[in-house]
Amino acid sequence: MDYSSVLILFLLAFVAFLYSSVGHGGASGYLAIMVMAGVAPLMMKQSALVMNLAVSLFSFIGFYRGGFFKLKLFLPFVIASIPMAFLGGTMSLPDTIYKKILGICIFISIIRLVYQFEEKNEPNKEIPLWAGLFSGACIGLLSGLLGIGGGIILSPLMLLMRWSKLKETAAVSALFIFVNSLSGLYGQIQKGGFYLSEDLQIAVLATIIGGLLGSYFGSQKFNTKTLKYLLALGLTIAGLKLLFT
Repeated sequence: MDYSSVLILFLLAFVAFLYSSVGHGGASGYLAIMVMAGVAPLMMKQSALVMNLAVSLFSFIGFYRGGFFKLKLFLPFVIASIPMAFLGGTMSLPDTIYKKILGICIFISIIRLVYQFEEKNEPNKEIPLWAGLFSGACIGLLSGLLGIGGGIILSPLMLLMRWSKLKETAAVSALFIFVNSLSGLYGQIQKGGFYLSEDLQIAVLATIIGGLLGSYFGSQKFNTKTLKYLLALGLTIAGLKLLFT
């Protein structure tokens, strides 16, 4: 294994650690790294979703064990997102277009997230059913279409609308990413089959290691301010890579 391959594996593990610590799967970061590594588009999207499945599951388990998962926060979004993620997985966009759309979404999320930096000690606002269904459907469609789990959109939305606290958001986002990644991957398999090369299998293992560490530190060690900085940092890295690679 040459130096560049080791560097790519390290970057994938680091992205997994960073995103798992805030309840994300990291697909946008994996996609950006694989673009630079020259992975074929179809294999790239499927690989990113597989990595997403592993990392988001570990992240969810960590936050669930910490007592941060709230089913009532999760259900309004996931009901409509699962079928729409499958639908999005059967569709396709030119690579240059989907990267730009994802990059724009990321930077909108960063601006809005950083603008409301301090978390207030106030009760969560109720999620209107129509808002949960509509936003879940839109995020699910984008998830399947772009090959991501949707956490980079759902997390800022929940925080901005004050529907949940930071670690509650991370727990909900992690499971939301898992089910959408599974649905989107199934849609892509139905469209074009599935193949994961030996190199990408090793890459998945690297993200699993990073995800395990990130889920532990995110749910048990990092405080909320640290998590917010990490979330903003992770989104910025992913956005820059997608827009300029």
